[in-house]
Amino acid sequence: MSGELPRQRFVLDTSLFITEEIRRGDESLESAVIRLFDLIATARLELNISCYVPPSIHDELATMLRERDVDETVFSRLDTWVVRKSPDRYGVTIPANIVYNFIDEMSDRVDRGLRVSEQAIREVEQLDPDALASDPTDDGREEYMTDADRILSNMRDKYRGALRQGVLDSREDFDLLILARELDAGVVTEDRGIISWADEFGLRYVRGGQFPTLLEEYLRAAGLEDES
Repeated sequence: MSGELPRQRFVLDTSLFITEEIRRGDESLESAVIRLFDLIATARLELNISCYVPPSIHDELATMLRERDVDETVFSRLDTWVVRKSPDRYGVTIPANIVYNFIDEMSDRVDRGLRVSEQAIREVEQLDPDALASDPTDDGREEYMTDADRILSNMRDKYRGALRQGVLDSREDFDLLILARELDAGVVTEDRGIISWADEFGLRYVRGGQFPTLLEEYLRAAGLEDES
């Protein structure tokens, strides 16, 4: 059957394997990932569907899985059924408009980050400065420091959101998109920044949590019911 079907390719992001959206009920991460690899294997053998990861994504994923203490079976199936391929960074071209939009967006995000910092400074200015001069064991100083720490923590969260949320912020993300463009493949991810830029690159994409269901539907339509 595989010879009769046009080849379909997907490039997989780390977030696909980590998201809880791929789990069924109380299923563990390890069981969900093994079930996903079984689907990928069947789709490759029966439907001519190939899945890829750039080496940078592979290394990132392997690190995250080891931190979660999964069985070696997971790594064996990863290396067997998911093709590791470096993107052709020299051969793949990117329209100038994409770079223009990226620069424009980053400029806007820097401005938003500055506004977040300015707001935090104004909040600190509202705190009682006399508390700084109080005795180290004085409750007033402890309260002041707690408020200052709270403001700093909030500023970090908002600053990170302003500069990084929904944007390409790593080489791994860029490798993923370049490889997908090179292979004319669909991108599989739960990362909103990657999804946004997949649109910019004109790439197909699938939400990570929907990918197992998509493979199951392909297999069902081909008369190969999933028995897992």
